[in-house]
Amino acid sequence: QVQLVESGGGSVQAGGSLRLSCSASGRTFSSVSMGWFRQAPGKVREFVAAISRGGDDTRYTDSVKGRFTISRDNAKNTVYLQMNSLKPEDTAVYYCAADVHGAVSSNRIYYEHWGQGTQVTVSS
Repeated sequence: QVQLVESGGGSVQAGGSLRLSCSASGRTFSSVSMGWFRQAPGKVREFVAAISRGGDDTRYTDSVKGRFTISRDNAKNTVYLQMNSLKPEDTAVYYCAADVHGAVSSNRIYYEHWGQGTQVTVSS
């Protein structure tokens, strides 16, 4: 079992930055790959970014490439999402998720464990 707790959400103006953190417990953190997803009101939850167990492989959805960076610190059992040049369309609840099988996937069905989410609001 993996417990995940997100933090770092908030309200910013367009063009601003936020760094989300997700702290994990309950399982050796370096044994799981991690992902970030987001869900805007009335929309389905969508993939944002993912990172491999060792941090050497990452992938992003096209809309955040060049603006967001996913990283992890296995010594601190934490994964991060650095978000720069934020846009109003980035407004959503952001969730971190863990895949115990180690895939770096954009498909949420592969992620067995989820955090409770943190709200990000970007105003124009």
